[in-house]
Amino acid sequence: MKRRFTLLIGKQTCLELGQRTAIAGVLNVTPDSFSDGGLYQDAGAAIDRALEIEAEGADIIEMGGESTRPGARPLAAEAELARIVPVLKGLASRVRIPIAVDTYKSQVARAAIELGAQIINDISALRFDPKVADVAAAGGAALVLMHMRGNPQTMQKLDPSPDILAEIERDLTAAALQAAAAGITPDRIILDPGIGFGKTLGQNLEIINNLDRLSKMGYPLMVGPSRKWFIGKLTGRPESEREFGTAAAVTAAVLNGAHLVRVHDVKDMADVVRVADALAGSD
Repeated sequence: MKRRFTLLIGKQTCLELGQRTAIAGVLNVTPDSFSDGGLYQDAGAAIDRALEIEAEGADIIEMGGESTRPGARPLAAEAELARIVPVLKGLASRVRIPIAVDTYKSQVARAAIELGAQIINDISALRFDPKVADVAAAGGAALVLMHMRGNPQTMQKLDPSPDILAEIERDLTAAALQAAAAGITPDRIILDPGIGFGKTLGQNLEIINNLDRLSKMGYPLMVGPSRKWFIGKLTGRPESEREFGTAAAVTAAVLNGAHLVRVHDVKDMADVVRVADALAGSD
């Protein structure tokens, strides 16, 4: 049985986690993301997709303005804001579910929260810009701390970790303590083991198979296997044809203890999650 959490989001919203697996629908407003770069670069198309994500059954819309695929170069905060601000403004008062913004920059996080974002997803777990924690605390936002080895330019070039689970436990526990020191209460923190971010094929499988161990850190877990490299390596399929591999990975994540899954194909994965929850004996 999964441990249950009440996640506080923003100033008045909460999301019950554990009784069923929540879904974060991915919205990349980038020209170069690994799977769907360019599809929603136009603000109008992105707004339409966000509304569709909500209608398809997502609990959270997660928007990113900077690609963090392997080899991606850093993007200036101004350029990132130019991509996400029109979409956030266009979605104001139009969606009922919370909006998360994927950024590791405090300047971007502050502007996003001011425009209505209620969750910040930091892929660096506060390593790149520790002030992200201060901004999230001041704005009452929830904070996702994701584990990544190195950075997007180096993560797939590093020697494999000798003990990836121990490394994730060490790094994310430290990041959670750092967030708490900035004033973020435990009920606003989510941990993400970072599938694909500097991990080998075998380590990605090891992580998914050991989510129950990682849950002992005491926070809800978000897992994002959707269309990832390791699925392509196992199936030989390109990003656009990895929905069945993603479904298998999402099912395993749910059965092994994920509280939230981050997916591109919300409509299909909502069915997958519903069945996986039933198999796991969730309410």
